[in-house]
Amino acid sequence: MKLSTYKIRGNNDELIGIVENNSLINLNKFFGQISLLEMLKLDNWESKIQDVVNEEKCMSHDLNDVILSSPIPNPNSLRDAYAFRQHVETSRRNRGLEMIKEFDEFPVFYFSNHNSIYGPNDDIMCMPSHFDKLDFELEIAIVIGKQGRNIKAKNASQYIAGFMIMNDLSARGLQMKEMRLNLGPAKGKDFASVLGPFLVTPDELENKIISSDQNGNKYDLKMTCSLNGQIMSEGNFGSIDWTFEQIIERISYGSTIFPGDVIGSGTVGTGCLLELNGTNKLNNPNYNEIWLKEGDLVEMSIEGLGQISNKITLEDSKYHIN
Repeated sequence: MKLSTYKIRGNNDELIGIVENNSLINLNKFFGQISLLEMLKLDNWESKIQDVVNEEKCMSHDLNDVILSSPIPNPNSLRDAYAFRQHVETSRRNRGLEMIKEFDEFPVFYFSNHNSIYGPNDDIMCMPSHFDKLDFELEIAIVIGKQGRNIKAKNASQYIAGFMIMNDLSARGLQMKEMRLNLGPAKGKDFASVLGPFLVTPDELENKIISSDQNGNKYDLKMTCSLNGQIMSEGNFGSIDWTFEQIIERISYGSTIFPGDVIGSGTVGTGCLLELNGTNKLNNPNYNEIWLKEGDLVEMSIEGLGQISNKITLEDSKYHIN
């Protein structure tokens, strides 16, 4: 199933629904005024939703008549991993560095800002200093569906409520400076992450599983990112080196995860301008780097998950930081 958080045009109340064809079946009529995060905490929420779909007097809305929000507008937490070898290896090569051996030893992650979440069609508001090498990052995110601790990878799939597209906006100028202090990324990632358009439950993607073992599942899902209508990035979720199940095992060691926690995959190979610019500069020292600027339209599409489309805007301020 595909689950959504949305608003009726002209009304700021956030509603939740399930996508059926080109319509959204409203779930608040049956669950009350709760969010998707709150719904994930209910026992047997999947079967209860099916009862709603089978109900004859469902209230529904045409998808074209609503404004989609992030499926989980206010996550408990936001972690982002570093799971695609191609992205890591290429980015290091472009900087004249060898591949770091620790990548193959364990999946690493950092905490990002769970209070700076944008919806799938929102304009992204950036401060002037963010435009110093402003970048997109093409990723997949999961939402945790139940509480757990010390979870083994072989059992971790049952903790995944669903999948979303994630754009991890990055201010590379700020990021590069602060990471010289060996702490971060922090301020360079602090201002915007896009999640959406739907929360797609794992059963929707079963026919796309290309490998499944005690280390988790890999999926054949094409991933693309376009900038102002031009395709910049093309990758596949199946190229991930650390599965979400392995990432959950690492995260949950000695730490409790909760329904509504969001975990990103990290950037797919070719999935950001930092990597693309570095490769092009390596091949041609005279290459003019491309970075996001005011007015740019960033569109990401992932097979089975949908599409997000966000315009980059400049906040009305002249305030800069170093």
